[in-house]
Amino acid sequence: MKRILVPMLAVLMLVPVLMLVLAACGAPAPASTPAPVVAATPTPAEPVELVVFAAASMKEAMTEIAALYTAVAPHVNILYNFESSGTLKTQIEQGAHCDIFISAGQRQMNELDISADAAVNTAGLDFVLQGSRFNIVSNTVVLVVPQGSDKGIAAFEDVMTDKVSLLALGNSDVPVGQYAEEIYTNLGLWADLQTSGKVSYGSNVKEVLTQVAAASVDCGVVYSTDAATATGIEVAAAAPEGSHRPITYPAAVLNTAAHQAEAEAFSAFLQGEACSTVFERIGFTIPAR
Repeated sequence: MKRILVPMLAVLMLVPVLMLVLAACGAPAPASTPAPVVAATPTPAEPVELVVFAAASMKEAMTEIAALYTAVAPHVNILYNFESSGTLKTQIEQGAHCDIFISAGQRQMNELDISADAAVNTAGLDFVLQGSRFNIVSNTVVLVVPQGSDKGIAAFEDVMTDKVSLLALGNSDVPVGQYAEEIYTNLGLWADLQTSGKVSYGSNVKEVLTQVAAASVDCGVVYSTDAATATGIEVAAAAPEGSHRPITYPAAVLNTAAHQAEAEAFSAFLQGEACSTVFERIGFTIPAR
């Protein structure tokens, strides 16, 4: 029995030695656990202040759209300047910082667009980034009276009757004032209206609305969208069919824009479905593009 046990003990004692020899000869080591992969955190975009000059009649719609755009580009802060298109055009011409211009009339945009008819852009101004201009919305014109008015005003022609002592219109450099002039010229009443002493002027459409709502005038000519969102007024009549040219608002990125890429991105957003929904709810229509 002792003779059998001795060889077996010798073999068992050699096993650890053999394992060490095999390891030294290149036996594969146990697989190591790979280090976890950590995703890189994207660098936040630098904050940008985008300056948009827009006709006063766009205020309600554009304010709502700025809130929508926060979800699309949270690093972009939209700064608006709402005024009459004529005033905005003059500010741009004089060097005011503006990335996007939205006018209530083609004339004011044409006066800044080098590709426009030289008979309109008489100064040869070149502020519009070529290829960025598009028609953003269309509008209509209405005659409004103070809420609860008992004057019986029901037509544009009533301004030359005893029903009206004072009428509010936009200035001659304000698109809504220019449309009013077209309407009354086509009705054959403009010359008489000019000498009647019945006209009170406003520097933009919001001022015209304010005069009517305060009943400091008997009626006023404004855009239908302004009438739809204003308080203290009632619509008395829509402008007669064909009495003025179509009212289409142009928009464009300026070639002097401090943030051209962001301006082009916001301009594209303005042409999308979300913005069209806002415009149409307020009363604008979307022109063919």
